[in-house]
Amino acid sequence: MTAIPPLNRGDVVLLPITFVSGPGVKVRPAVVVQSDRLNRKLTSVMVAIITSTNARAKLEPTQLFIDLATKDGQQTGLLHDSTVKCEHLATVDRRDVHRVIGRFSDTLLHYLDSCLISALDLRHRETEETAQ
Repeated sequence: MTAIPPLNRGDVVLLPITFVSGPGVKVRPAVVVQSDRLNRKLTSVMVAIITSTNARAKLEPTQLFIDLATKDGQQTGLLHDSTVKCEHLATVDRRDVHRVIGRFSDTLLHYLDSCLISALDLRHRETEETAQ
């Protein structure tokens, strides 16, 4: 792999992802969810996997549907309507990133944050701590 420019939170990248269900790897899109502060200092990067399987996207609070018919969707560089699966996070070596294909708008990043909060149960913990 050639050196890549620094990654930013919200960048949509292509990289090899190992199958959860068994052996095998497939190049797929993912969105960088790690903070820019960490992106500047670490050689690894945390991403949320993107899939074109959209059946559960509108039912799961941990999933974000990307509609390519919208301006925000078009900026992602994705080829098909897709779903970000915030319950499928991965930490990968930055050198494994093939390239950046697009970027999430501020609006999509806001929705992504909500999905991450749901996937990691952060809102629940914050509410419990505040109540104590």
